[in-house]
Amino acid sequence: MLDNKVFIIAEAGVNHNGDFDTALKMIEVAKEVGADAIKFQVFKTENFVSKYAIKAEYQLNYTDDFENQFQMLKKLELSFDNFVKLKEYCEELGIKFLASPFDLESIEFLDKIGLEIFKVPSGEITNLPYLEKIGKLNKKIIISTGMATLGEIEDALDVLFQNGSKRENIIVLHCNTDYPTPIEDVNLKAMLTIKEAFKIRVGYSDHTLGIEVPIAAVALGAEVIEKHFTLDKNMIGPDHKASLNPIEFKMMVLAIRNIEKALGDGIKKPSFSETKNIPITRKYIVAKKDIKKGEKFTEENLTVKRTGKKGISPMKLKEIIGLKSPFDFKQDEIIYF
Repeated sequence: MLDNKVFIIAEAGVNHNGDFDTALKMIEVAKEVGADAIKFQVFKTENFVSKYAIKAEYQLNYTDDFENQFQMLKKLELSFDNFVKLKEYCEELGIKFLASPFDLESIEFLDKIGLEIFKVPSGEITNLPYLEKIGKLNKKIIISTGMATLGEIEDALDVLFQNGSKRENIIVLHCNTDYPTPIEDVNLKAMLTIKEAFKIRVGYSDHTLGIEVPIAAVALGAEVIEKHFTLDKNMIGPDHKASLNPIEFKMMVLAIRNIEKALGDGIKKPSFSETKNIPITRKYIVAKKDIKKGEKFTEENLTVKRTGKKGISPMKLKEIIGLKSPFDFKQDEIIYF
């Protein structure tokens, strides 16, 4: 689905606060800080939230006390025309445009404008009509699994497979949907459980404060990292406080890229940088005392020391003992043939 490097998604979500110009600015900043993609949430509020739906606890903390979830989301909604322009701007700047549709009409819209990778949010993992519609598109899919059991993940994948999606085109993200996620609730090893259970590619969608958990996820093998970001944590809105600001996001990207380099290819061998240290730090066979030509090598006249240059490995010491010396050797001189 993606190239060999970790695919880093800057989750804009609704941190544009329903303002198109802010969304444009977020695209610019996401590109500047090194994200591979920026992801928005696409929805028509009437299609996916009841007018009587209450807000989540974290939403109550950072939004107007006198509005319900419908009213909150309606203020954060961008139009389909806005998203057409945002996608075009992403293409202009060279950053991938991603989106999570939250209703069936939004799925149709995103397919119509040529969205290459569909992001299924955690809340839709038990939504049969939604999953069927996504599956029939035969597109690349990234699916978050916050709040889900292993059985629910299996059911969701089965729906996608049965409707035409290919296993190789799906990446499953471990996720916790509490904003911010308490560090003790991350359960990062569950990402490996998902990978093993379904023989599928995995990643991690992070809602913790800070950057250490997504970095750890990369070290464990995450192929995708998704992290909320904002232009300013002090902005009013449900997700800003649990997001990274641009400086923090850039630090995360740099750390992930360093971890990628550090992981290497898995082949155990001397690295290029350390080969120069081999003759300096390893020991070789030397004369323990002066040895005459023709004299037999023994445990009494041979020893092992650092020499500063390559010689015969001490692993061959027993093979040499009993042989006749081909030359005169002075004490501490490297033995050679």
